[in-house]
Amino acid sequence: MIDGVKVVPLRRIPDERGTIYHMLKATDPHFSGFGEIYFSTVYPGVVKGWHRHENMTLHYACIHGRVKLVIYDERASSPTKGELMELFLGPDNYSLVVIPPDLWNGFKGMGREPAIIADLIDIPHEQAKSIRLDPHQNHIPYDWSVKER
Repeated sequence: MIDGVKVVPLRRIPDERGTIYHMLKATDPHFSGFGEIYFSTVYPGVVKGWHRHENMTLHYACIHGRVKLVIYDERASSPTKGELMELFLGPDNYSLVVIPPDLWNGFKGMGREPAIIADLIDIPHEQAKSIRLDPHQNHIPYDWSVKER
């Protein structure tokens, strides 16, 4: 586990009318503030990443479909510097992933339908300093292709 990253299982409440998907409350210990919330779709097989935010905490939840979320730590003073973390999020692993500032992250759509990621960030996006890298040509030691096991 990368230092500072939290993975919190989330609750779903289904009934005959539909399903409630819990994500985050202001009273949760991992809540760091509200700047904005937005939703991002990602098509099957497409990678959105890499990106890193210098001063914002991300709170990701995959509310529809499936994604592979990858996090890379290159923070100079981190005890987990150089580590990668790979998570698969979707209906079988409905979780909140809290990503502190300065970690590279990206996600890839998995399955046969577009996925929807909710992201609550603790400061408005226009205040954030973000850096982007090409998902396939960069210095991060990760290959986004499917790994046959």
